[in-house]
Parts: sequence; C-alpha cells; structure tokens
Amino acid sequence: MNTWKLTYNKFDPEEENLREALCTLGNGYFGTRGASPENFATKVHYPGTYIAGVYNTLPTEVASRTIYNEDFVNCPNWLALNFRIGDDSWFTRNAGKILTWKVELNLQRGMLSRRIRWQDNKGRITLIENHRIVSMANPHAGALRCTITPENYSEPITFRSGIDGLIINAGVERYKQLISTHLEPLSHGEFGEDGVFLQMKTNQSQIEITEAIRTLIYQNGERIFPKVSILTHGRQRIWQDFTINATQGERYSVEKLVSIYTSRDQGVANNCDKAQETVSAIESFDHLYKPHQAKWKALWKKFDVEVKGDDFVQLTLRLHAFHLLQSASTYNEDIDAGMPVRGLHGEAYRGHIFWDELYIFPFYNLRAPEITRALLMYRYRRLPAAKENAKQHNYKGAMYPWQTASTGEEVTQIVHLNPMSGTWGPDYSSLQRHVSLAVAYNVWTYYYTTGDRDFLDRYGAEMILEIAHFWSSIAKRDKKKKKYVIEGVMGPDEFHEKYPGVAEGGINNNAYTNVMVVWVLQKALHIIDDILSDEDKEALLIKTEIDEEEIARWRNISHNMFVPIDEKGFIEQFEGYSELEELNWDEYKRKYDDIHRIDRILKAEGLSPDSYKVAKQADVLMLFYVLNIEELKEALERLGYSFKKSIFKKNFDYYLKRTSHGSTLSRVVFAHVAGLIGNTEQSMEYFVDALKSDIYDTQGGTTQEGIHAGVMGSTIDLFLRSFAGLHIMEDRICLDPHLPQHWQEIRFHVRYRNIWFDVTVSKDSLRVIAEPLSQVSLQPSTKIPITIKGKTYQLQAGKPHTISTKALFSLRTL
Repeated sequence: MNTWKLTYNKFDPEEENLREALCTLGNGYFGTRGASPENFATKVHYPGTYIAGVYNTLPTEVASRTIYNEDFVNCPNWLALNFRIGDDSWFTRNAGKILTWKVELNLQRGMLSRRIRWQDNKGRITLIENHRIVSMANPHAGALRCTITPENYSEPITFRSGIDGLIINAGVERYKQLISTHLEPLSHGEFGEDGVFLQMKTNQSQIEITEAIRTLIYQNGERIFPKVSILTHGRQRIWQDFTINATQGERYSVEKLVSIYTSRDQGVANNCDKAQETVSAIESFDHLYKPHQAKWKALWKKFDVEVKGDDFVQLTLRLHAFHLLQSASTYNEDIDAGMPVRGLHGEAYRGHIFWDELYIFPFYNLRAPEITRALLMYRYRRLPAAKENAKQHNYKGAMYPWQTASTGEEVTQIVHLNPMSGTWGPDYSSLQRHVSLAVAYNVWTYYYTTGDRDFLDRYGAEMILEIAHFWSSIAKRDKKKKKYVIEGVMGPDEFHEKYPGVAEGGINNNAYTNVMVVWVLQKALHIIDDILSDEDKEALLIKTEIDEEEIARWRNISHNMFVPIDEKGFIEQFEGYSELEELNWDEYKRKYDDIHRIDRILKAEGLSPDSYKVAKQADVLMLFYVLNIEELKEALERLGYSFKKSIFKKNFDYYLKRTSHGSTLSRVVFAHVAGLIGNTEQSMEYFVDALKSDIYDTQGGTTQEGIHAGVMGSTIDLFLRSFAGLHIMEDRICLDPHLPQHWQEIRFHVRYRNIWFDVTVSKDSLRVIAEPLSQVSLQPSTKIPITIKGKTYQLQAGKPHTISTKALFSLRTL
C-alpha cells in the first residue's frame, strides 16, 4: 500500500458522495469537493465550493413557524468541464462503457487525479486523464487539467469549459425542506484572449463572489488556439466552447485556471477586477503546481507523523492531517473565519463553528501555532457578541453560543428534524454552555504550549476573564448543599436535553461543566494574581468591569462547587442521572442494525432518551481527556472530594456500557482513557475505530456531507498522547512512549515554545533532536531539558540524543 495515496480503482455510485468529500482539495481560503468536472449535482454527485466565512441567512416556514438558518454557501462551480465526440452527446459515465476507472488523491503533493478509459456506443475508445489542485501557494487560485487521447478514432472533439452559478445548497438530505437559494447574479463576461468571469452575490449577507477562469488548449504539449465561442445561460452560467480536429493517438489537454475573490477579502477594492488580474498572471497548470507542491513539501516536514508497521494507521493519519491543513492554514491570518466543524468540505451543520476546536487546536499548536492564533482571533472579534448573548440571558461576562457563523450570534436551530420519524421537534442544544469552557481552554492551552505572551496580554486574558465572569453569574449558592450549583445546561453527552416529564430544557450540575468551571476560574485567578503586571491588571479589570468583590466570589466558587460524585469515586453525569431507567441495549441491538443514534430511535418510538441512562458520547470521561491527572486531582481535592486513581476505571467501565458512540469524538476519548487504565488492546481498538470514522463513513452517510474535523484532529493528538506519551509541562516536554506490538517505529515533529523536537521511537531506541527556531539564538552551552519515562535529560541544540527503549515498553497503567 502507498500510504501517501488514497486510491479508488472502481466507480461505485453508492460511495461517490463519500469519495467526493474525502477527495476535497482546499487551502484554508476555499475548498472544492472531489466531484467529477463533467457532472452537475445529482443524487450520485455533488460539486461544491466553499469559501471560509461566506454565510447567508434565509427564513423558512417549518412546523407552523418561521425559522432562520445561516448556511455555509455553496459557491459557483468552477470545475465544469466536459467534451463530446462529433455531434454526439456530452460525455457521461452512464452512456457507453467504462473500461477502466481510477481516482487517486496524492496527499504528499495535494493533487487529485482521475484516469478513465471509456468506450462509447459506437465503439470509440477515449483515454481521459484529469489532474486538479487548489493552490497551497496562492490561496485564491486553483487549476484543472484534462487530457483526452482518442485511441481508435480521428474525429472532431468539442470541449465546454465554464462557471456554473445556477446552484443551491442541496448537500444535506435533512435540510431539503429549507430555503436554499443563496446566490443571485451580478455580472459576467469575457476578459483577455481566453478568460471569462462570473460574479454572484449572496442575497442576504450581500457578499460578492467572483470566479474568473482561463482555458488553455494544448496538442502534444504545444499550445493551440482554436476558435472559442461564448455561451451563457441567463446571468448565472457562462461557458467557453471550442472544437479541435482530433487525430488518433494524439494527446489534447485543456488547462482550466481559476481565481476566486470575495468582497470580504482584506485590501481588495474590487473583487471582480482582482480575480481577473490574478488568473491572468498564471501562465499554466505547471506554473501554479510547482510552488503548490513545494508548499506541501514544507508543510509535511512539520506535520507528517510516520508509523512503520501499520499501513492503515499511517495512511489515515496522513489523510487527517491533509484535510485539517486544507480546512485552516496560515492564510487564516488574513481571513476573519473560524474552524468549521465539517471543514471546507460540505454543508453539514451549515458550516458552523462548535466546540470541536478543543479537539482540533492541539494539531496546530504543536506545529503551526500561528494558525491557532488566527482561529482564536475569530473568537476574540466576537467577544462583544458573546457578552451581548450573556446579557440577553441575564448573565454577566461572555457566553459564547453553541453554534456560531459570521457574526458571533447564536445560530443554533430552534427546531430539529428527526430523519427516522420525519418529524420536527424542539432543539435545546443551545444550552450547551460548555462551549465557553472550550474557548477558555483553547486560549490557555495555546498560550501554555507556545508561550505567546503577546496574545495572552492583548486578547487571551480578556477572553478568559469574561468567560469566568459569565460562569460566576450562572452559578448559584445552594443553601442545602452549602455549595455552588449550575442549573439548566446540557453537557457534552447531548442526548439528555431535560429531565423526564419536564417542559423546560436543561439539566443540573453536569459534572464535566462544574469541574471545568472551577478550572477556568482558577486560570483566571492565576492570570490576575501571577501573570499580569499591576498596571495591566488594573486596565483589564476596568475594561471588563470586574471588581475585587467579583474576584473574591471566584475564589469562593472555586473551593465550593458541587460535583455529583460519591465516596467511591463514581461521578454522576449530572444530578439525577442515576435515577433514570436502564435501557435494554441487547433488545435494541436486535431490533436495529445501527443504534449509534439511539436518541432518534427512542423519539421515533414515542419515547425519550431523557428517561434513560444513555449517552451519545463521552461526558464524564471528557474530564479525563482534557485534564491531566494532577489537574483533576487538584480540582477535586480543592472542592473537598477525595481522589483515587481508581476513579478512571470505575467511571470508564460504567459509562462504556451506556454509551452509543453517536459522535465520532466518543471513541477518541474512550481510547485515551482505556490507555490510562492500562487496557492497551481496547485503547488501540477504539483508536482504530476513530480512524475509520471518515475514511469508511462509520456514522452511516454523514462524512459525505463534510469531514469531521474534530475526530481528525483528535486522532493525531491521541497518537501523540497515548503512543508517544507526549505531555506538555511548564518548562519542557515529556515523553512516555508505548508502541503497539505490531508497530516497528514512529517519528514525529512537535514545536514547544520556540524549539522543534524531532522524535523517533523504535522498539530498541528513542532518538530526539532539539532545534531552536532560526530566529532564536542560544548559547552553545545552553541545555534544553526533556523528560523521558520520568528521567530528565539535557539536550544540546542540533545534536541527536539517543537512549535505549527496551525497558520502556512494559504495560503502562496509572
């Protein structure tokens, strides 16, 4: 197996939508699905191009009420390219016979290729070769090359190249009832000798989008200039048609170059002119491809993880890194956009931003922290909206919304379609206030990993303090418990929206939420007490309207928060969870092929998951994923609860039996905790299951709507944490490697503060090289500390340090 290539050797209409998502190409600015260029949107194919930050809101009448949905706009399709022989019909796979079919995504080079030998109904055989890139060297450019070779005939061949703006958002079946026409035409026309453009505008957000293309034609590598005719379909489609007299055995190539700009782009006065100017400067496909390939080479030097002995793990980790780098890149520094939970790959969740950043940001923190900083700036710019959101709910500080898109306002749907029953019901998921905890956690872990004091001083500290202020205002003192409580929220589980038989949404004292609130308050106090200068502290407290009385309240809450935990270490998911009914899992497994979404099954049966001890994904166990042992121990003991290491296994065993893994993120957390308690086989099993989530679409049709960025980021993070044993300390990194038996060697690069660590681990040795960034100057005598299996070593910059690992791979338990 070539672990740099995702290859499909046979066309399968049932799998095509999934393959189009997995073969998406992007660069952080825009992404284009891996659809065939000759196809329009059908049940089998779905061309889609998505631009970071381009949203549009439309109303729809649903269940006798008007709801508003802010959608990630499907932008004009620049891929459109087809051919026909003589006066026959345009090429389609449905006519004639496909003799061979191969699609290949080259992860190393960032190129999608397709090779088809097709025989039409007259026996004419044509070799069709496609290559496609979305430039990683120029965020506004992409290219497609199609080479046609007539193998047994000589006849005229007509090509049609163009831009299709007559499209809607139709990539998610359950959204089909919603109004989905987001684009209206502005202008179209020709430019230069070989170019056409199409300019559209979103009909509510008023974002202008221009795509400009040039079409170049070659015969056996030499450019030719056939007569080109321009056709239009209203003001929403523009085509270039040209005919060549093809000769048997000759190769005819069509290169389609594209540039995309919007009215959101910084420093661009006229997006229509800029798109034409940019594409006019691209000489050819190869002219764009060479710097693109070089940029990918540089990225892989930082981001690649190598696994010898397991081809599936190797390929899938690379696939995950590839798609994350396409969803957010260094170009995000110039884009005001967040991290869509489904990448730039489709329309699922309407391209909204959730809490999944918590799982994704470690991937960037340890390799290209400037990407994390850019994405955190999206959150900072929406801090005023988060404060207004809190104010509207009678809270203080900043309450980030569960789902956000362009403005930072709450865009979570208020009704939700159950695809099993076909009915709409109320949606309480906006009560997942823990998204604000994730924002604070992401700010702190970014600072802790990178040492970016400038970000903390200018932006991060303010965000953490405003979030702490919010949680202080939502917490209430319970006189009976003599503790602070948090009521009316939802936890990460998501299945439990409210208590059985109660109309009002929300549950009380979700354990994950309450403990993480204490963590955030402690970090806010640490910033105030130990990090900020007196002058900066005073200025920030005045700006955030936080006084000494409020700070004293934080100290009180952080020592007196209620957590539903018993003396044996069992943590109740939320107060009252243990009183719910047990579900007969065996019965439902017999009745249904797939019970991942047991919530939808129960609701379709007229029941409710609120009544049962079921969970969509890890909830309590999230505490063991986001906090290390020392942090969790310190938090619980400060609150007056005892901590024993048996807490991990006790809760793992309990919740494993009651979790349906309805989220791709669930198995990541269970894999991590299984590793913590020494169950290495189960940890590996869940790790592999998580890796399968998208490449095999184990959630049953969801990946075709867009990749799951959270599981892609978290599997790479899990690889480092569970198998390399990577742990970040205040002044060093720590390694406690543990390789599965069939793995021969792993290698990875991580950046901690201003130093790159190149680590190679085999069954015999561990080799590490510490290289400071080029702009960092260290004295030759300076030592760089690293801890391996509890022992600290002092490294010299640039010099390999090797130790024996034969004694390292004993069973690791808490």
